[in-house]
Amino acid sequence: MTYALLAAVVAGALIGLSLGALGGGGSILAVPVLLALGQTATQATTGSLVVVGLTSLAGAMTAYRAGNVLLARGLTFGAVAIAGAVAGAHTSAAVPEAVLLTAFAGLMLVVATLMTVRQLRHHRGAPSGTHADRPQLDDPIITFSPTFMCQCPQALKVVVAATAVGLLTGFLGVGGGFLVVPALALALALPMGYAAGTSLVVITITSTAALATRAGTGIAPDWWLVAALTVTAIACSVAGARLAARTDTARLSAAFTALVLLVAAYTAATAIPALS
Repeated sequence: MTYALLAAVVAGALIGLSLGALGGGGSILAVPVLLALGQTATQATTGSLVVVGLTSLAGAMTAYRAGNVLLARGLTFGAVAIAGAVAGAHTSAAVPEAVLLTAFAGLMLVVATLMTVRQLRHHRGAPSGTHADRPQLDDPIITFSPTFMCQCPQALKVVVAATAVGLLTGFLGVGGGFLVVPALALALALPMGYAAGTSLVVITITSTAALATRAGTGIAPDWWLVAALTVTAIACSVAGARLAARTDTARLSAAFTALVLLVAAYTAATAIPALS
């Protein structure tokens, strides 16, 4: 048990440093770490929701103080995503663990690919989005007074994007920041600077909804391991933010992408043979 707790602390430090230095991505390692520490797939994805939810909440509070969170829009998007999170959590408990792990390995490959594309764009000098001016919050998508008005194409984008985000969080126990940020940018037309901060509010809501859904299923991870992973990740995210100011984040991002690819390959090699 002592070894497992120590490993959880070390892994939590890596996750926190990634979240702080790179602005996301690290929480995707929570599931494979818990698997390596002897948890089942359903236990790992459940425990990961705690890590993801609490680290996102801490990050959202920091981003809000910095003025990078549009709270009303984040709460709205998160509320729409709850249905998807609940459905994803129910589905996760019903599928075989081999299927769950194979899907997770595929997700990690997608994340690594998107990170690689982002790094190549940054290397070529392509703009990745700016903070821009603070969007106006008094331009609702749907109003009922004094007359009914609906920006229905945008409303449909919000419903589809939020549901997809919720399903991902509930099913695989990940925050999905790589999906939430572009979803907010496209569906709500948020500048990337605000989308990144607001995404933490959405992830907190969807993680909480998915965890609440799983609470009645009897799935219980080792809470000591989860607590060690979570507390260390939150604490080290602050150090990661400071590290980013002193280090070439392009190298950090490349190293993290390689790590995600290795973990994805290991997870796939373990899960795919079990499908047959």
